[in-house]
Amino acid sequence: MSDNLLLLVDGSSYLYRAFHALPDLRSPDGRPTGAIYGMVGMLRKLRTQFPARYAACVFDAKGETFRNQWYADYKAHRPPMPPALAEQIAPIHEVVRLLGWPVLEVPGVEADDVIGTLARLVREQGGRVIVSTGDKDLAQLVSEQVMLINTMSNESLDVEGVKAKFGVPPELIVDYLTLVGDAVDNIPGVDKVGPKTAAKWIQEYGSLEGVIAAADKIKGVAGENLRRALDWLPQGRRLVTVACDCDLSGHIPGWPSLEALALQDVDKPGLLAFYERHGFKTWRRELEQELAQKAGEGAGEGALRGVPPGASADLFGVAAATPAAPSERRYDTVLDFDTLERWIARLKAAPIAALDTETDSLDAMRARLVGISFSVEPGEAAYVPLAHGYAGAPAQLPLDEVLQRLRPWLEDERYPKLGQHVKYDLHVFANHGIRVKGYVHDTMLQSYVLEAHRPHNLDSLAQRHLDRRGITYEDVCGKGAAQIPFAQVDVAKAAHYSCEDSEMALELHRKLWPRIEAEAGLRFVYERIEMPVSALLQRIERHGVLIDAERLQRQSQELGQRILALEAEAHELAGQPFNLGSPKQICEVLFTKLQLPVLKKTPSGTPSTDEEVLEKLAQDYPLPAKILEHRGLSKLKGTYTDKLPQMINPATGRVHTTYAQAVAVTGRLSSNEPNLQNIPIRTPEGRRIREAFVAPPGHFMVSADYSQIELRIMAHISGDANLMRAFTEGLDVHRATAAEIFNVLPQQVTSEQRRYAKVINFGLIYGMSAFGLASNLGIEQKAARDYIDRYFQRYPDVKRYMDETRAQAKERGYVETVFGRRLWLPEINSPNGPRRSAAERAAINAPMQGTAADLIKLSMIAVQEALDAQGMATRMVMQVHDELVFEVPQAELEWVRREVPRIMAGVATLKVPLVAEVGVGANWDEAH
Repeated sequence: MSDNLLLLVDGSSYLYRAFHALPDLRSPDGRPTGAIYGMVGMLRKLRTQFPARYAACVFDAKGETFRNQWYADYKAHRPPMPPALAEQIAPIHEVVRLLGWPVLEVPGVEADDVIGTLARLVREQGGRVIVSTGDKDLAQLVSEQVMLINTMSNESLDVEGVKAKFGVPPELIVDYLTLVGDAVDNIPGVDKVGPKTAAKWIQEYGSLEGVIAAADKIKGVAGENLRRALDWLPQGRRLVTVACDCDLSGHIPGWPSLEALALQDVDKPGLLAFYERHGFKTWRRELEQELAQKAGEGAGEGALRGVPPGASADLFGVAAATPAAPSERRYDTVLDFDTLERWIARLKAAPIAALDTETDSLDAMRARLVGISFSVEPGEAAYVPLAHGYAGAPAQLPLDEVLQRLRPWLEDERYPKLGQHVKYDLHVFANHGIRVKGYVHDTMLQSYVLEAHRPHNLDSLAQRHLDRRGITYEDVCGKGAAQIPFAQVDVAKAAHYSCEDSEMALELHRKLWPRIEAEAGLRFVYERIEMPVSALLQRIERHGVLIDAERLQRQSQELGQRILALEAEAHELAGQPFNLGSPKQICEVLFTKLQLPVLKKTPSGTPSTDEEVLEKLAQDYPLPAKILEHRGLSKLKGTYTDKLPQMINPATGRVHTTYAQAVAVTGRLSSNEPNLQNIPIRTPEGRRIREAFVAPPGHFMVSADYSQIELRIMAHISGDANLMRAFTEGLDVHRATAAEIFNVLPQQVTSEQRRYAKVINFGLIYGMSAFGLASNLGIEQKAARDYIDRYFQRYPDVKRYMDETRAQAKERGYVETVFGRRLWLPEINSPNGPRRSAAERAAINAPMQGTAADLIKLSMIAVQEALDAQGMATRMVMQVHDELVFEVPQAELEWVRREVPRIMAGVATLKVPLVAEVGVGANWDEAH
């Protein structure tokens, strides 16, 4: 421990950075804890890395400082502290003291000036100072005895480091900052003079005084701006200079003796209660273990203050959970039938068992088993290796015989089972001819229902809920080019990895299920929607959809010819050949050669050629229109007409998409390989892609689609009388809205007025602003505002719903669907304006999108139950947005046309009718 080292923490800088950098963490009673968590982790890390005897955590005090007296606009534009951060200030001060750090707040003096004064005094006494901060202003304090560190970036700045980073030495940082200014503190510098120019001038003229003396010699706009700022610069210099002569005697008892800032012992009982109260489970457990030992034994204070041995640390030094020692868990490797039979008996006797598969592929339709693991109690699991084929591998039980012995348990729904991402495992067993029944829980879906906005992979869940870090796939198989197939993994390693997965899934279930069970809405979403849909999606994926490969190949050839023609037309319009796939060459042609107006720039300052820019330019110029058409057709060709035929499974002759159930926070499904959600339908060429999704001979494609579902949900949720009347009376809702907004009779509404009303109806439920509406309709912003005002005058309860929903979201951090699904909005109280605004728009729309997602899933379940009850051969082959697509034998067509829309309309009772419309055709496009 260094006897003459003072460790200073710029607490105000760090609490803001912790607040913005960490996710929206919450205590058990729902209070925000992200900034607290970051501060604690950072202080623990610092105390371990720099074993100083003296230290202090310095915060800004409330109220104005002497700089406000010098300059009335000082920090005038800085927004107020976010409420979620303000709520954490008192607990932060409390825990800093519990950790043994002196806390300093000096009224009227900023934290920077307190730090500057302390650094000067310690330096004069021959001591050394380390300042932990992210504030560039404090670089002016650096000397041979004072160093800055930044725990977020792992950056340290000594004298040479300051020179390398800023281009000037520490003694000239004030001059540098005077020229650059400080936008955060509202201190003007020289207009248009940034860090590079400021450093260049100081290097050339020696100092700020030298720059001022040479002002008449400096040419260009920068020189003009410098001359205009000459009267201001002395005041700017005064404001950016850290005061190092503040009177601290009344605020640090015993000062100027360094003993006044001696680090204290950690208040372990107080800290334990604090960790418990704020939900910091890893640190609480670590401290409980230490307190349970006799004095002087165990890990000691070093483990408490620092990162535990073997644990990783994030950028705040927060300790990650360490894996439990293998000796604490009992994992069996099953290599003989006697052991297998004992485990089968345990599986049959268990109230619920976790099941996990290890395979040779991520492709669920083709994956084959390498091993299986089970767990019936946390801490106990077994692994049955089946296909490990490396040199020296132990003899393993024959796969077919193992599956035959397991089949009675696997295929009997009376034996409850759980897993992590059950749908994948269902496919794997199906690849071996086994239809597993009895899956009643899926920890991935439990997490999704509880916290849709967070990761749901097993590693993340174990760390978040169990304080455990398991062995990763990369740990056993390696990474990149050196990665080996799982079948080549040493059986002992594979057993530990797989047993851990099934055993952690079981322990996770015991943590997550009670939370869902206690909330009626969450339980309904999990038990009545997500779990049944998971099993149904596996059936849909397994059946697949028939693709007409020859038709796609013809389309691909036609697209290729049109793409070549577009290239020739574009080259003629440009007056030269260029690569239509190169943004750089497009930029050169459009803005350098043809001198088209620059509408937007990229972050690097070059003119943008994104789709929005090209669409605006295409209204007045032919070349951007050709480029846009070329882009669209090239994407169609590469993504669909060329690729879909290659994705046909040779064993089935069909394409088998994978539906991702736990991705979209609204509850909507997404699909990949191929992505069926994004097939474009706005262009004839895009719609033609759907022609290739066909029914087999003797069958029809049938599409069942909810009509105006989100507007109907808005009417239900808001309870607006006028909006509900439009739906209950079966009116054209866009015509009805136009009649309300334009104050005319419905029969007098023009097609243009109806179009405006349609944009408004859909735009407002997505939180569209007057600016967005004006852009969409091509009208003045004032006119758009007038339309919105008139809309809300006619539909006042829609406005009330929006206002109440925003307020509720800010208070709770989430909104809910009609059925109780929680839609989390982590940025709803963000200090970042654009992020907060986006979250507010999502708060309005998410209940409608989420309820629509719930309804289509309930429809899938109800329709499939009816098909199964009737013994129908009709197959559900796709789910896209608010649409279900079926492959229907001709003999069942009339039943499907009659019953499916009736079932879909009856899955829920809203204040307005649900309406589903059905189309029939030989292919998807005809049916849609």
